[in-house]
Amino acid sequence: MKAYIGLGSNLGEREANIRRAVELLAASPDVRVLKVSSFYETEPVGYTEQGMFLNSCAELDTTLPPEALLRLCNEIEDTLGRVRTVKWGPRTVDLDILLCGDYVMDTPALKVPHPLMHERGFVLAPLAEIAPDAVHPVLGKTVRELLEGLKT
Repeated sequence: MKAYIGLGSNLGEREANIRRAVELLAASPDVRVLKVSSFYETEPVGYTEQGMFLNSCAELDTTLPPEALLRLCNEIEDTLGRVRTVKWGPRTVDLDILLCGDYVMDTPALKVPHPLMHERGFVLAPLAEIAPDAVHPVLGKTVRELLEGLKT
């Protein structure tokens, strides 16, 4: 199944943190990394008293169901030193499941598709670079259409 992961970092060596996270995703026997977008430097959102973010997206082919993919992403964040203190606060690395096949789920632990992705240019720009025709299964729009909608 195709899955799309948003990656971000604003602490330490931001680009190295994201590259290492992608390497750790690829090291899983259940994941193949197909594409990785360019890096985009963006302003923080939510909690703004922090440094600039570097953001990217990765396209995966995975046999993992969404819950297991979330566990893998959380393990990678922990391995790379993420500490959760402030909501939307500074972090060495952040991995968010944006889309996971045609899954639509809303549990306390995981919401797929990501509930805010359609509002965030820092997610849609790198995602549109690697998957412009991927369709949001709830909104029925492509990533390209969602990004264009932000610009109008």
